Amino acid sequence: MVAAQPGRVQPLRRHIEHPRGGPTVLRIVLGTQLRRLREAAGVTREAAGDAIRGSHAKISRLELGRVGCKERDVADLLTLYRVTDEKEREEFLALARGTSTPGWWHRYNDVLPGWFETLIGLEEAASVIRTYEVQFVPGLLQTEEYALAVCRLGNPQASGKEIQRRVELRMQRQSLLTAPNAPRLWAVLDEACLRRSLGGVDVMAAQLRHLAEMTRLPNVTVQIAPFDLGGHGAAGGPITILRFLEPDLPDIVYLEQLTSALYLDKRDDVDHYLAVTDQLSAQAASPRDSRAILEEMIGRMEAG
Repeated sequence: MVAAQPGRVQPLRRHIEHPRGGPTVLRIVLGTQLRRLREAAGVTREAAGDAIRGSHAKISRLELGRVGCKERDVADLLTLYRVTDEKEREEFLALARGTSTPGWWHRYNDVLPGWFETLIGLEEAASVIRTYEVQFVPGLLQTEEYALAVCRLGNPQASGKEIQRRVELRMQRQSLLTAPNAPRLWAVLDEACLRRSLGGVDVMAAQLRHLAEMTRLPNVTVQIAPFDLGGHGAAGGPITILRFLEPDLPDIVYLEQLTSALYLDKRDDVDHYLAVTDQLSAQAASPRDSRAILEEMIGRMEAG
């Protein structure tokens, strides 16, 4: 019999009482815990799927945190995994209820694709966000006018109202950088994204000034990968790596594409991207030198 284990129940209670990251993180935590219980009980995914009138694929999605889970399904799985302690069962059921509680970003569902919604929840829960960008200033560091230009470029058929909604969502995301227990943002920017005058000279000058100002925050580090760096391991495109303090949340690599995204959490994949970003950070200009580069760019643009 799988008895209640205080070391496991307490983390569940902490997530329930302080659901940082909203339903996204709660789904991942619940899925991770259910996978551990299943493996400890020696139950296959196929058998678990049968217990909740589903398939092994449904169990896989649940354990990866890709979908929410009904209380009834969680209760049936706990019974299958021989978890009988009422206090422990209630912890799991409370967590399941939390997975269906909308996060603040749900009010933007009209412009928020499901593949991007996951990133917002992960950002809310992250302790460190490392990102490399080659074409645009990262969304968390964009001005409203620059974000407007980016959204128009990426959604040429969208209405003005839809574009404005996308910009509002982006601005709301940025509040996490100045919130209590804000994550550390470590961004490496290819010089190309700073030289491209997106939105016009005035918009770009304001964006560069904002970027320089953001580097004064204690939790924001910006490095610039200059043109003379030549080739590097991250040449394939933008990379974001999210790290978490919670042991139930593995490091996650986020790779955005035009109409979808990949979320990688296998250790080998994460280690590869960590090595690439470490190398890139070592090769890029230091934070101090990067600030000087920004100030030089700003001076040239203001001089006309």
